[in-house]
Amino acid sequence: MIQDIDIADLKRITELIQAKYGYDFRNYAMSSFKRRMLRILELKNLTVESLIRKLNDSPTFINEFLDELTVNVTEMFRDPSFWRVMRDEIIPGILLNHKTFNIWHAGCSSGEEVLSMAILLREMGIHNDVSLYATDLDTTILEKAKMATYPAKNMELNEKNYIRFEGKWTLKDYCKEENGKVTFDKGLLANVTFRKHDLVTGDIFNKFDLILCRNVMIYFNQNLQNEVLKKFHESLFKYGYLAIGSKESLIWCDVANRFLVVNNEEKVYKKIKD
Repeated sequence: MIQDIDIADLKRITELIQAKYGYDFRNYAMSSFKRRMLRILELKNLTVESLIRKLNDSPTFINEFLDELTVNVTEMFRDPSFWRVMRDEIIPGILLNHKTFNIWHAGCSSGEEVLSMAILLREMGIHNDVSLYATDLDTTILEKAKMATYPAKNMELNEKNYIRFEGKWTLKDYCKEENGKVTFDKGLLANVTFRKHDLVTGDIFNKFDLILCRNVMIYFNQNLQNEVLKKFHESLFKYGYLAIGSKESLIWCDVANRFLVVNNEEKVYKKIKD
């Protein structure tokens, strides 16, 4: 069943979700939001009208809906050069002034980025000195992140990334394989707090020395990106760092002049003004 969905229908869906469940997708980038909606209609074999009825009449369906809507494609040590910059420049910069510090992984998805950071910190010998906060609006994907269990077939790409990152060992030293799945050492997540948090409507909940929000804001329109970046600015300690995705920027946003570009290629910025 091939179908299309128009702007009026998308508006009906976003307004229903906002009114009934408190999730606000009205400022998501329309083209990517439409693609995700069409995918959900196809996957669930629904029409626009039956999707709206299901969202309205079946409160448990919202978790399935969010799981499909939010983009959960990720990998460990994605963009290895970024992780080398974290290890060799950014974290040593934080350590100049702080023995202990906080990191926020905003939009953590299934947790591969959080595990990558935990491995990096362990290899630097500072794992126990750092508190990590991993947030996502999708509670189903947060539960997956807590399990730290992934299909074994994903490990080839993850291992290639780790080798390019120039890690000390191999990823296999951090996990066990069984029945086609790998489970990572739960000790890596000992200092991680997982929590549901919506970047659109959520409050400032802590202060951080480093925030990672990579390849999340490309799904937001410019107004929403601006609001989220203001939230990140407020959530950072002065001289804290913000890392965003390679296709993202904060040059144009309201808080741009309160940040210094630390690494333009890897999109890492430092807060220099409150």
